[in-house]
Amino acid sequence: MATKKTPVKAAKPAVKTPQAASRAGMSTKSQSVAQKAAPGLSTSRKLEEPTTKKAGKDASAGAATSPVLSSKELPQSKTASSKSDTKSLVKKSGVSETKSSDQNKAAANGSVHYGAFNGKANGKSNAKSDGKNQGDTIPDVAAGPIPKADTGLEKDLVKKPAGSLKSPLRIFQIYREPWQRDLLDPNFSGLDNSKGNSELMDFAVFEQLLKSDYVKDAQLWGALSWRFAELTGMSGADWVKNIQTHPGYDIYFCNPYPQIEALYHNGWMQGETAHPQFFALSQAVFQVTGLPVDELTSLNPSDTFSSANFFVASPKFWAAYLPWVRNILTLANKKLPPKVRDLMHSKLADKQGIHNGATYIPFIIERLFPVFMKTAGKSMKSYKIALPERERELNVHLKLLREMKDVAHRTKSAWLGVCWVNYRNLYLTQINGKEWAKNNLRAITPTDMKFS
Repeated sequence: MATKKTPVKAAKPAVKTPQAASRAGMSTKSQSVAQKAAPGLSTSRKLEEPTTKKAGKDASAGAATSPVLSSKELPQSKTASSKSDTKSLVKKSGVSETKSSDQNKAAANGSVHYGAFNGKANGKSNAKSDGKNQGDTIPDVAAGPIPKADTGLEKDLVKKPAGSLKSPLRIFQIYREPWQRDLLDPNFSGLDNSKGNSELMDFAVFEQLLKSDYVKDAQLWGALSWRFAELTGMSGADWVKNIQTHPGYDIYFCNPYPQIEALYHNGWMQGETAHPQFFALSQAVFQVTGLPVDELTSLNPSDTFSSANFFVASPKFWAAYLPWVRNILTLANKKLPPKVRDLMHSKLADKQGIHNGATYIPFIIERLFPVFMKTAGKSMKSYKIALPERERELNVHLKLLREMKDVAHRTKSAWLGVCWVNYRNLYLTQINGKEWAKNNLRAITPTDMKFS
């Protein structure tokens, strides 16, 4: 068992900076809102060949609780079916027939244990497979009492905890290290992804769940990071309550970094300050895949920002969104020039080493959600869950900047949009310094005022 690390306190999460707005589940250094954002390269500079070339190959994708869904080449779409030969299959009740001593202890504490994540091969894998299940299991739901909520909600959660195979709402919480299990929310079902090493990260877990029996017949399902409480400042009970009190939506999401809603036109502009050559690479991807290039520079309202893949959605959403993203990645790998494709799969994206050596792929994926909702998913209804703890961390300037930008978008006022840009630039210059402003403001300030 790995040495237990001191867990991050979830009660009073540290404030995240705009540069930290990236894939959920990866450790980042908490900083003040007023601290400096990481400098990026100007969009006027040409794409450079990465120091270390990497062919468009994808590492093995998968949670430890399912058959390995991996791909040697990201653009590949050929798949191999597999059938589980695991002896401990999930009973109709969702409880495994065999339990380890640890599982028995968890059961004694009121935890729920699920059997092998067999996937049932109703989906297809991108990897060569021996057709056998790895026999891993989804770990127990974290033991402990359900956080206090209103009486009706408490009773409902006790009867059907989110994540239960009998619940219409099934929410999983992804973790990679044993010590992270102590930080899981008791309202979610722990999902061991310690063996998962896919370049796609959380997206690979979503694809696996879609093909598994664990979401069969669910009305809503999703998979969140083990850092959920830290990033959102919210308990699982509150998250479930928000969903249950606002029924009828196809997708529920949030944005743990509301400061980027105030300071950037959209997520793509913010990415330029955090990942070298991000905007130019994104522009190339949009051009070869047929995505609307104007989305990269358009002014987006705050209610469309999402930066952590914290999704709980209907089968309709998942069945449309996941293939849509997969198709974009496949087209990009086929049509991008070799040097640009190599850059996309390079670790230059995580030059500072704060995302465990991630490539550009997960940072592109997490910004595609708003684009999907305006194109292929425009018929679907979305609900953005507010995060009071994160909102309280915004200073008066950030609140005014966000409101100003939202009014400019709502009224389609180019004049007010330009006023917002000037105010924003003064704020960033004051906070980050003249040198940062000289290197970044031009790159994150489009010459035309467009509204998404």
